[in-house]
Parts: sequence; C-alpha cells; structure tokens
Amino acid sequence: MAADTGIASVIPAKAVAELSGHQGAVRAVRFNRDGNYCVTCGSDKTVKLWNPNSGLLIKTYVGHGQEVLDADSSYDNSRLVSGGADRTILIADVSTGKVIKKYHKHSSRVNCVKFNSDATLVVSGSYDATVRIWDCRARGNDSFQILTEAKDSVPSLQLSKQEILTGSVDGKVRRYDIRMGQLYCDTIGAPVTSVSFSRDDQCVLASTLDNKIRLFDKDTGELLNDYKGHKNEDYKLDSLLSHTDAHVVSGSENGKIYFWDLVEGTLVHTVNHSKSTSDRECIVYSISHHPRHPCLLSASSYGPVTVWKPHDWEPSEKVP
Repeated sequence: MAADTGIASVIPAKAVAELSGHQGAVRAVRFNRDGNYCVTCGSDKTVKLWNPNSGLLIKTYVGHGQEVLDADSSYDNSRLVSGGADRTILIADVSTGKVIKKYHKHSSRVNCVKFNSDATLVVSGSYDATVRIWDCRARGNDSFQILTEAKDSVPSLQLSKQEILTGSVDGKVRRYDIRMGQLYCDTIGAPVTSVSFSRDDQCVLASTLDNKIRLFDKDTGELLNDYKGHKNEDYKLDSLLSHTDAHVVSGSENGKIYFWDLVEGTLVHTVNHSKSTSDRECIVYSISHHPRHPCLLSASSYGPVTVWKPHDWEPSEKVP
C-alpha cells in the first residue's frame, strides 16, 4: 500500500536502517524512556543495547540459559531487566554488563517484564498464569507480591504510575489499581496477547488471537473501536498507539506491519517488515514506537530489526 501525501509525514513507513546482530528470532524490541536507545532480545539468549539512530550496537548482555522473551530499560538507563524461557529474570548493569539481580521463582517461562517509573520495582508475567512484583532494593530474591487472578498464561503487561495492566490467554484484561487496592476486569473472550495504555491514559488497547485489536475506555470498559485486516491467530504480537494516539499499529503473522486510524478504525497503511518477506514469510513479533517522534522499530522471526521513519524524512535532517 503506497503512502499518500496525507500520511507521508506522520506514519513511519519508510525503512531507513537495520539493526543486525542477533542470531535467529528477535522476540522483543523496546525504545528506552527518552527514545535515544533501544533494547532487543531473542532466541540467541542475549539482550542487546543499540543506538537506533546510528545503528550502533553498544553492548551485548548474556546470562540467560534459553531464549529471552522480553526486556526493558530503567528510566535513568542504568539497568536492564530481561525475562526468558529459562524462567529467570535478570537485572544487569548497563555499563559493566554484570548481572546484579537474578530472580528465579516463576514455574514456567517469563513472557514479559517491566520496570516501574523509578525502577524500584520489576513486574513480570509468566506462562505459569501469575504476575509477580519484585522489589529491586531488597536483599532477597523473592517477589513480595504475587497476583494470581489469571487462569492462563500472561503474555503481556504494561505499567502506569499507579496501575498494572495485564492481558491473559484466559480472555481477560485486568487492571490493578495499586494505590486504591482495586482490581478491574474486562472479559474479551479470545486469548489476549498484548495490552497497552493510550498516551493520554484514557484507553486500553488489547490484541487477541482472533485477528482483532480492540480499544476500550479504561474507566468504563466500553468498547470504542476494533481494528482488523492483519493476521494474528497463533502468536503473541505487539500492538500499540502512535506517539500522538492518532494511529493503532500492529505486527502480523504475514510479515507486515499495519496502521489504522484510531477514530475511524480504517486501515490506512501496511508495509512489509523485511525486503525478503516475499521470499520467506516472517512473523512480526514486536514493535516499539518512539515516545515523541514518528519513528518505529520492528522485530521478527528472522532477519534484522528495522528502523522506520515517515516517507518524507531525509537522512540530512537531524535524527530525533
């Protein structure tokens, strides 16, 4: 689908760089808080830190015994947290690469990990159907709280200043208000594999294994819109809102990235994640949007991570 002049400056649909270094599938790609760096992780058991603007690989972090499924960076860029199929959560010092914390209490693979806003806590979701909260300041290596409401795997979670948002294969989206001690639950029915907050914190976006993405009002649970056209039946794929909340973006099991208009619900653009997609179909597992600019990162079942900018972006411009 070709870009028209109306979206040439707002949708990051022009591949401008590739981050090559992983062997095999890249399971997650995440911008850091200010968008100057990103972390990736994958089937080669490593976590990598990059400058996505220059394409420079800054450092590789090791310590997991099996593939790494998710990673996140602290707000001050001093630490990385990662979780993997080895049931382990590692916290590493960014500068030295040394593992400074190791948590091994989940009974199955760790699907997702996140730091809270000041990096004093780590929250993890697992195939064992639990969400665990870890105090990074504590000397011990046990979680201080376990959320057991999910009845199946927890593939995705997001944090706000006072809330934990989780999606589960049991078909429910759960929102824990930590400050008020309350749980809110919305039943979708189909397995939920990706959840996120809108930038204005008013809505929740949820991907499900029925080829749909749904947008809900966070407070009332009202279904505001749904988005279709991509393929998502078997795998956990990231979906998210753009930096302005104007577009919904998702990976797909057919090697493409899809962009929808948030309000209208219409599909406005698609791009192939890889130039080789026509020869070998890939799964676009993970995407990450820059917090302030129209820049997207995408990662898939094979090949490098791709950096995307709008079609009217030129290399001579200052890269955000």
